[in-house]
Amino acid sequence: MANYDELKKIAKETLDTIADASVDAYKVAEEKARILARKTKLRAGIVNEKATIRRLNVELGSSYYNLYKDDPAPEFEDICEDISGAYERIALKEKEIEELKTNAAGNAEQAPACCAPEAAPDCGCEAAPVTAPEPEPVPEPVCELEQAGECDCGCETDNQQE
Repeated sequence: MANYDELKKIAKETLDTIADASVDAYKVAEEKARILARKTKLRAGIVNEKATIRRLNVELGSSYYNLYKDDPAPEFEDICEDISGAYERIALKEKEIEELKTNAAGNAEQAPACCAPEAAPDCGCEAAPVTAPEPEPVPEPVCELEQAGECDCGCETDNQQE
């Protein structure tokens, strides 16, 4: 019977040791999880602050350009000239689009009867309307924090929260 009691005592001590080790392992895992959660929250905060800085830098640059584009500080002259040049190129392209619309409308009025909307579109004459294929939709970019609902970069998720 002494062997049985001795075996029972050893088993109990072993189980107590395992239980203590399990509790210690749980406490260590709990602490690591708490630290990981805090680090993740801090990193998300950093990302939000960087997005705020980027947005404000753009806003600052835009404000500076609008106020001082005609007389910028010497260190900003090249950048202001580049921006003004880009605006001029945009205006030229928009003007060309309008001219193309006007010309297209004028050509439609001069089209022969075979090219009227009710006529066959593939009559073969030079004035036959050309239909462009429908462009495929381009997927909108997804903000890194959009899915988490913590976005501050001005995307749709950010606008929905306000």
